[in-house]
Amino acid sequence: MSKILSEAEWCERAREVLPAAGFGNFDAGITIARGEGSRVWDEDGKEYVDYLIGSGPMLLGHGHPEVMEAVLEQLPKGMTFFANNAKGIELAEAIVEAVPCCEQVRFVTSGGEADMYAIRLARAATGKSRLLKFEGGYHGMSAEAQMSLAPAREVNFPTPVPDSAGIPQTVADQMLIAPFNDLAAVQSLLSEYPDTAAIILEPLQRIIPPQPGFLEGLRALCDRTGVLLIFDEIVTGFRLAYGGAQEHYGVTPDICTLGKVIGGGFPLAAVGASKELMAHFDKDVVGADKWLMQLGTLSGNPVAAAAGLKTMEVLRRPGQYARLREIGRSLMTMHSEALDEYGISHKICGDETLFDLYFTENDCVDYRSAKHADPKLNVVWNDTLRAAGVLKSPSKLYPSLAVGPDDLELTRTAFAQAARRVALPSKPNSRRI
Repeated sequence: MSKILSEAEWCERAREVLPAAGFGNFDAGITIARGEGSRVWDEDGKEYVDYLIGSGPMLLGHGHPEVMEAVLEQLPKGMTFFANNAKGIELAEAIVEAVPCCEQVRFVTSGGEADMYAIRLARAATGKSRLLKFEGGYHGMSAEAQMSLAPAREVNFPTPVPDSAGIPQTVADQMLIAPFNDLAAVQSLLSEYPDTAAIILEPLQRIIPPQPGFLEGLRALCDRTGVLLIFDEIVTGFRLAYGGAQEHYGVTPDICTLGKVIGGGFPLAAVGASKELMAHFDKDVVGADKWLMQLGTLSGNPVAAAAGLKTMEVLRRPGQYARLREIGRSLMTMHSEALDEYGISHKICGDETLFDLYFTENDCVDYRSAKHADPKLNVVWNDTLRAAGVLKSPSKLYPSLAVGPDDLELTRTAFAQAARRVALPSKPNSRRI
């Protein structure tokens, strides 16, 4: 029998073979052993209510029985083919039926890959090269995406700040950076830079909602200027609504990217648009000069497609999104009740299906305003939650449909403990911040 290793021993092994001791995604100090429903367990056996849910894909929770059944039915038939398969075609049909801007889709393996192809598609279709993105917007790991995602310094717009080494200056020269929710700034930039191919954005930027009229204003600006509008719906697709942010906000982009939920927990993503735009992936239609080469060993993987199809089928059932929002509202209320008891200033930011808090009195409308007045309070808050059995990202909380009454009660207790810890540095009866 092999020896059962502790969390600390797994961390030590990881340190030897992984840079920074991890996969680059999450705190390398925790190693997840398994997940079931709304809960996960680490290698020491500690149990958590999971609001990380794999950074979003596990909207139904871990090991949903119907998804597992669909996966187990597919596995004996084959795991990958590098060729068309029925499950992938069915999934494409389901996405086209659900998502307003999609008449066709092309599958890839990761959201970042989908965003890269969406940018390339916009450039091919317009013959222009410049790209406008919003400060703080996350669009994967391509060179363009790694501009002003989390800039270490504030510079004047539209100057980009690279977030990574290894990005040539020529990439920065093709980028425009604007503040989110500032329509006037975008209008000014499009007037000054008519060679702009596209605007790419998360319609809900991280957890910052679009202000009324912002998305509609972008759509109108793009229509007037011939600039393509790209919605990065890797996170919001099939989360904010079955038709994603496009359905929820009532604004249809030219191109969108999808991921996370559509793979049901397996690696799968897609780029979608009208047939006219998607024709750039078909060399026989557009010719060699305008053709986008796109290959991927696991693109349209049948196991991932089977999991995604079943996940989407479950989400189509009556009441699913109403229940998800009810869970989210309960969690939002719990946050405020716990913090208000100690007079701790905070703002809940986001959507009921995806949100978090900022320890601030400011309105959070863009990257520069959505910050903690004292970042140490957020560390205390999240560390206390984890010790109390609640797992989440340091900057996001993902509700899932697996969350039940026992999970909410445990979470309420954890929030109360965390609020008490955050309030400790304050004098009695004083207002923190």
